[in-house]
Amino acid sequence: MAIKKTMITKDKIVSLYMEYTLEHNEKPKSVYLFAKQNNFSEAEFYSFFGTIESIEKEIFKMFLEKTVALLQMDPNYHGYDMKSKMLSFYFTFFELLTANRSYVSQSLTADKNQLKNLKQLTGLRVAFLDYVTSIISDEYRIKQEKLQKMQEKALQESSWIQFLMTMKFWLEDDSAAFEKTDIYIEKSVKLSFELMNIAPIDSLIDFGKFMFKEKIQNR
Repeated sequence: MAIKKTMITKDKIVSLYMEYTLEHNEKPKSVYLFAKQNNFSEAEFYSFFGTIESIEKEIFKMFLEKTVALLQMDPNYHGYDMKSKMLSFYFTFFELLTANRSYVSQSLTADKNQLKNLKQLTGLRVAFLDYVTSIISDEYRIKQEKLQKMQEKALQESSWIQFLMTMKFWLEDDSAAFEKTDIYIEKSVKLSFELMNIAPIDSLIDFGKFMFKEKIQNR
């Protein structure tokens, strides 16, 4: 009796790709070799991805999509204010990253040129900016119109920079259970929202003390 071939899916290809890169400490040399090694056809690969590099971009985008899906399943999430939603997003997202830390760390430090590593985050960036737009409340829009005339685009971009800085901090965090990253998230998100409200002094000093302490201890 013939053995039934496993049905290939996008998630299956992603799983096989992550497994391959971790075991070989490099990405597959070609789609042909990757598909042959894992017993599926090139045609099946190309029905989901155009190139090997597109898998890398999709992985980080999938982390974000999974994060949002998990948040949407929490009945309390929909009643949160904007800051609470952002905090929930950060904690959930970095929990997923931690579950895949070996792959994330390897992929984001693979090339000495950090710009090449960051190319993997292009899909994540688009999805993240969409998420930020989705949680901007009417109350916030009115407040910003009155106080600072801050445009949503500026908020998106500043949020993205903060997000990248948090990822960098997490990659370098050697604390148990990455508890320093949790502290970083709480302080940086609090600061960013107080800056929006033009009341940043206490949080700015608190966040500055935390970062100064981290730099001194790590020397």
